[in-house]
Amino acid sequence: MSSALAAGAAAAVLAGLLSAPAGAAAAPARVTVHDPARYVNAYVGTRQGAPDFGHGGGAGNTFPGASAPFGMVQWSPDTATYQHGGYLYDDHRIAGFSLTHISGAGCGDYGTTPFLPVLDGTPVDHTEFRHEDEVIAPGSYAVTFANGLRTELAATPRSGIARFTYPEGHTASLTVDAGRAFNRASGALTIGTDTITGYTDSGGFCGTGNRYRVYFHAEFDRPFSSAGVVRSGGVDTGRRSAAGGSEGVAPQPARPDGTRLLNPGAGTAARTESGAKALVSFDTTASRTVTARVGISFVSAAGALANLRAEQRGSGFERVRSAARGAWNDLLGRIAVSGGTTAQRRVFYTALYHATLHPSLLSDTDGSYPGFDGTVRTARPGHAQYADYSGWDVYRSQVQLIALLDPARAADIAQSIVDQGATAGYFDRWTLANGGTGVMVGDPLPLIAATIHAFGGTDFDAAGLLRLALAGRRDARERPGHDRYDAIGYVPTDAGGVWGTAATTLEYTSADFALAQLAGRIGERDTRDALLHRSANWRNLLNATSRYLQPRRSDGTWPGFRPAQQSGFVEGSAGQYAWMVPYNHRGLFDAMGGDAAAADRLDQFFTELNAGPDAARAYLGNEPSSNVPWAYAYAGRPYRSQDVVRRALTTLFADAPDGEPGNDDLGQTSAWAVWAALGMYPQVPGRAELVLASPLFPAVTVRRGNGAVIDVSAPGASEAARYVHALTVDSRPSQRPWLGEHLLRRGGTVAFTLAEQPDTAWGSAPEDAPPSFDVGPARPATGPIGGPGGSCLGATAPATDPATDPAAGATAVGLGACEPGAASQRWTTASDGTLRALGSCLEVGGAAVRLRTCDGTGAQQWWPRPDGSLLHQPTGRCLDASDDAGGGAGPRLRACDGGGAQRWDVPRAAHHR
Repeated sequence: MSSALAAGAAAAVLAGLLSAPAGAAAAPARVTVHDPARYVNAYVGTRQGAPDFGHGGGAGNTFPGASAPFGMVQWSPDTATYQHGGYLYDDHRIAGFSLTHISGAGCGDYGTTPFLPVLDGTPVDHTEFRHEDEVIAPGSYAVTFANGLRTELAATPRSGIARFTYPEGHTASLTVDAGRAFNRASGALTIGTDTITGYTDSGGFCGTGNRYRVYFHAEFDRPFSSAGVVRSGGVDTGRRSAAGGSEGVAPQPARPDGTRLLNPGAGTAARTESGAKALVSFDTTASRTVTARVGISFVSAAGALANLRAEQRGSGFERVRSAARGAWNDLLGRIAVSGGTTAQRRVFYTALYHATLHPSLLSDTDGSYPGFDGTVRTARPGHAQYADYSGWDVYRSQVQLIALLDPARAADIAQSIVDQGATAGYFDRWTLANGGTGVMVGDPLPLIAATIHAFGGTDFDAAGLLRLALAGRRDARERPGHDRYDAIGYVPTDAGGVWGTAATTLEYTSADFALAQLAGRIGERDTRDALLHRSANWRNLLNATSRYLQPRRSDGTWPGFRPAQQSGFVEGSAGQYAWMVPYNHRGLFDAMGGDAAAADRLDQFFTELNAGPDAARAYLGNEPSSNVPWAYAYAGRPYRSQDVVRRALTTLFADAPDGEPGNDDLGQTSAWAVWAALGMYPQVPGRAELVLASPLFPAVTVRRGNGAVIDVSAPGASEAARYVHALTVDSRPSQRPWLGEHLLRRGGTVAFTLAEQPDTAWGSAPEDAPPSFDVGPARPATGPIGGPGGSCLGATAPATDPATDPAAGATAVGLGACEPGAASQRWTTASDGTLRALGSCLEVGGAAVRLRTCDGTGAQQWWPRPDGSLLHQPTGRCLDASDDAGGGAGPRLRACDGGGAQRWDVPRAAHHR
């Protein structure tokens, strides 16, 4: 590994080799970690760290090879036994060093164009090695094979450099395979005097139909002494070009259903011979070390050459490796920690490293990139285009971490999303290179851009993003089941072509909420209000009897249910999705029966931390449970969050190859660990408040890359000292277990006082809870509710006889002559979806309606629709006056028919717009 001194010296060449964001403030002297790259253990995630629960295997699926931050090139070893990241720690055979990888995905892709040095002009399938003979570091990788052949790799954003050192007494040879990738591939190459140029076509992520082409141009430091094309185990030296393909080694789903649900996990398919493999040999009389430089491009072979020339500029291996380490130190050093154990620092910086590998550069050094429509486009001057968005995963906390550290880069990531939607015609959920895959559920990419905007990455076309997202809400490619969601407020179980209808509904509500926040930030208030109404649709899945969010049929009835079921959900159970209203925990907890009931359920939930998808307990190895440890703060029990977050961080993550609790998912799992160590979390999509637990380290300095600096101090912090007893924010005492958005905008200081025993009083007052965002009109509206025939809805006599009236304790409602100013006819349309009169809420009981104490349940949720009807959201039925002829039986719920008996004049501000 290069030393800290070498890393510092390399900073002088960073401007030419690797882009380093400007405007970062100097770290305070109190921070003692220098050369944070030395704490990165890239083996983490390369061995199974949890059971294989059926969606991507139990390993992190990371890779240990050479990559720059967010780089296009990931030059990394691939073991003979396939794993989705390319490298299985327990296999001691390397089959090649391919140029592209994705880190942590639950399916395989990339692995294009493997290089493999060999001896004596003989192609081989693999070569054996030992881990003791590997050297791994951010930006570089090295290994010495059992046969004495040594490979060293280093990377710039769009190119790589290699040194192959051959043992004496052997002919130095190398194979390059343009027809191979992890999935089915084809390609072509041409062998020059000292160059190999070509391309590889591949795709098929999770068995889907995505395709891409990666061009490469390789230059060597000497002419080839011999060269040819590999055929039937031999070498045809009479040929200097080849084209062909191979079937790939990644196992595929049983059927290409557009999800990773059926992915069988790690394994190795039979390797088939490629028809596009070159074998070249070198004269090593003067030097046994051969240097190769490789550039890649998704645009053209000329682009690959231009990228190579622009980023390496003739630099030697040591200089490129040092510059790569310097770039990683610049990025990793934006969060500088002091204290903690060596293992804790290694877990932290490894997680930060994995969290900043993706999204990957797609544009060349001249700004050109392939659009989703197949045409070559150009990024804005001074900006870059990015690819590889694991949307369903990374929207939860990984993109927030990127925006925290580098708002300018995050804005380019958001603009890339806008460009994807503009050229594809819709927003896909999981994109790779310049195409969509349709994998997973929800509508995460617009949500990601909205969240980046909230975190200060505002230099992108936010209005264009919103316009495209609003159109995409009615596109089945973007939102399967949207027609039912729009019509009845949820995706029913009988909607065709939708995976996990309840989960999909909840994903749509979160996306709608985040887009509402973006609309509000850019001044689109009407759009904000309409989207806020839609984000209340989670209540349509709330079964007031079970107090769970459940799958629901089109007719409003509930199928059989148990909290541990996966049916209706995605890679998780009903119990794990029970908390998925991150923007309105207050409303959710009220519907659960209040803070005490919610906290008791949370305690039961965290009796296990990684129970898998078939349990009603926590599954922190996958995304649906990511935000739940922080939910205690909304129930007045932040000390429980402090305990659960610390337990999860210290038991599920480790400085070892099996040190991750599941797939890293392009950095999301690692980002969670980073936030957990900081003791704060971005709980709400589309917002930038941070909910607090407690820091793992005594001191942390976050440099945002835009000049803002956040200093966090927690003297005495340790694995045991996890409980907050006092907090000051900018030197002012605070009882609030959350930080406002302003801290991110301007920076500031956060000082914790920690102890080993919980302080159950701190942060427990209802007014100190993090904000929940009730939905509806910006301001409550008050006035009469007009009914058919010029009548008004109002309270009538209370029911008082429990023996004869099951609604005892309630107040009946009915139609009568309008009486201006009468309290019994004065209704308030509240922002939480309720209709209130006389201090009570309009509630459904069977088909009847009445006034009862407000309790936040779905029985009290109403949506005034544009056609004048009043929809009871959980049942999907409308308030109907057919049975009330002025003092009759009172209005009741009936199937919505748009008739005159279902027309109500509700106070204007409450109308859905």
